[in-house]
Amino acid sequence: MKWSPKRPGNQIVQLHEYVHNITNKVNCFFISTPNLKVPIMSHRLSPLLQPGSIAMIGASNNPARIGGMPLDLLRHFGFEGEVYPVNPKYEEVFGYRCYPDIESLPHTPDLVVLAIGAAEVTAMLRRCHASGIRAAIVYAAGFAEMGGEGVALQEELERFAADSGMVVAGPNCMGFANLNLKAFTAFASVFRNVPPQTGIGRASLVTQSGNVCSTVFALMRQLGVEVSHFINTGNEACVEFSEYLEFLAQDEQTDSVIGYIEQLRNGERFIDAALAFAEAGKPLILYKAGQTEKGSEAVRSHTSALAGNMALYEAAFRQLNVIQGQDFTQMADLAWLGGFRHRSGGKRIAIVTLSGALGAILADKFIGAGLDVPTLPPELQQTLRDGIPDYGMVSNPVDVTGNIVNNPDFVRSVFGALAKTDAIDTVVVYASGSLLDRMAAPLLEIAAACPRLFVAIDTGKAHCREQLAAGGIPVFTDIGRAAQALAPFCHWLDGRERVAYWARLRRAAQKALPARALAGLDEYRTKCLLAEFGVPPVAEKPASSADAAVAAANAIGYPVVLKVLSADIAHKTEAGGVRLNLASQAEVRDAFDEVMTSARRHAPNAHIEGVLVQAMSKGVAELIAGVTHDPVFGAAMTVGLGGVLTELYRDVSHRILPVDETIATDMLHSLKAYPLLDGFRGRPKADVAAAAAAVAALSRASRALGRMAQEIEINPLQVKQAGEGAVAIDALLLTR
Repeated sequence: MKWSPKRPGNQIVQLHEYVHNITNKVNCFFISTPNLKVPIMSHRLSPLLQPGSIAMIGASNNPARIGGMPLDLLRHFGFEGEVYPVNPKYEEVFGYRCYPDIESLPHTPDLVVLAIGAAEVTAMLRRCHASGIRAAIVYAAGFAEMGGEGVALQEELERFAADSGMVVAGPNCMGFANLNLKAFTAFASVFRNVPPQTGIGRASLVTQSGNVCSTVFALMRQLGVEVSHFINTGNEACVEFSEYLEFLAQDEQTDSVIGYIEQLRNGERFIDAALAFAEAGKPLILYKAGQTEKGSEAVRSHTSALAGNMALYEAAFRQLNVIQGQDFTQMADLAWLGGFRHRSGGKRIAIVTLSGALGAILADKFIGAGLDVPTLPPELQQTLRDGIPDYGMVSNPVDVTGNIVNNPDFVRSVFGALAKTDAIDTVVVYASGSLLDRMAAPLLEIAAACPRLFVAIDTGKAHCREQLAAGGIPVFTDIGRAAQALAPFCHWLDGRERVAYWARLRRAAQKALPARALAGLDEYRTKCLLAEFGVPPVAEKPASSADAAVAAANAIGYPVVLKVLSADIAHKTEAGGVRLNLASQAEVRDAFDEVMTSARRHAPNAHIEGVLVQAMSKGVAELIAGVTHDPVFGAAMTVGLGGVLTELYRDVSHRILPVDETIATDMLHSLKAYPLLDGFRGRPKADVAAAAAAVAALSRASRALGRMAQEIEINPLQVKQAGEGAVAIDALLLTR
């Protein structure tokens, strides 16, 4: 299928029209510019993020005004597409012919930018849509973030976009820039104040704040990071954050994404997008605001967003292998490191220095940042010792000492040995100035022959920095920044297989079963339901009378526990509805009467079935395991040590469902109190495998029941000695 221009004028515009007409037949085209080929995707957001022609309503001839700055940038940087300023006040703006209204344009542009007041926006969008324009950017504030009438204006805008199918970015946004196309639709002066790009941009920015977008962009450019997309999402009335991520995950000119979020409005879509990044091998680096009460308050007032459950955000990021940024400088460093994502690395670090002191400092920094500095195997230590004096450390860190200057060829042997060993994942070399210059040749030789990640730290002024970076070896100039950026990057490298495992598990997870009647489930019926999915209950029997309770106790064996059985009484202890360690028939009879009397007094309107008679079971430890439905991420598992101190210490682990035995085991290992399950100070070891199996069974139950089950909790899940299993002592199911 061939394309040729059908009329005089800008061929980019005509090529875009051609692409739009055959999007069902092809996936992408290339716009030709003097120095660049830009792939144009067949995606809903393509006219928004890859426009071949742009109209500006509310155009100004003042480069300091929001209606003038983008036009000035388009002219200054040489955008090759058609530009149509719209304002009846002007005949020409920045050398572009200006039109009195949108209906006067000679051709239909890909994208229209609205630099007009909030009250005028939706009416103008209707006119643009009637003219055939498919995408728009709305600068105006005064929508939902303002409350009151602003909420009504945003709702009107959302209805229009939904009915028309028009792609509308914003409102309350700064606009975008596709730097590879030189398509600037953002009113941001930062583009003129940073070093100009000379190469093809490979990192993209997408933020829910315009100022953050500008700030991080400037830091990235100072580091020499070439940027592809500059995206500020604003209020996300019609295009949500995760939809931009979907586009960038597919974008051939985006290798990594730096983002800032205050709220995710579509968690399921975010999960899909993050998994697309993982599958493509692209780092996704996000800063999440709202970690404190004051931070959450600021977020709400900024974009009418809700901060959400921060603990679950952090857990979801870890599970999806999303790097959580801590500050803007670190995020810029991570964007730079994204260019080295194809190297093979991980969290086990080997440190090579010419100074024992620097080796100790780096070890402290890396271990403090969550990385490992393992002791090297004896045979590798011996190889290193062959060229390192006795006073130089070889166990890790490796102190090659100043003696290396007398035997530079030995550097090649050191790097070669570290490149081949399975004992470590990443090699960090500290050498300052001319010393690093002398090591550059063997470093580059080994890096070319081996995919292992080598990183250099130069606090001097080595001349080889650019040469090393071009050869796949990033060079840091500050120890602290190196540790702060390398730690999350190495964890990202280490987590690629883990997120791929969960993605496969998620695809294979069973779908929700047909709706079943869940109302009125008491503790006994809840545990029977969970047992269908593999959650083992403690030995127990329901009883509606004292005689039946005695018969149940005789069958189970003494001692036993009596608990009131009622779907209307969730907290039995507060109702006086629990009696422990009953050792005889007489104690069971008395306990039955006491429990029933106390429960009726506490909850006179409750429907009480009777009591539940349980074996007085003992175990090594008690866990709490529960599934709740988060408004952002959906069903999520929480596991922690049970008992009264759970809420105080908050020693819990979270995961998005599904969770299998492998992931459940990881959750248990991540608890600070895990040693209590592993024989701490002579305690018997717990049956961790059985506990993990029960947690996985709870996940299956929740996935099967779907959103009908608002919350399911096992508390406690009693874990017995290794080989003896685990049982659900109590369970609660809350329905919608």
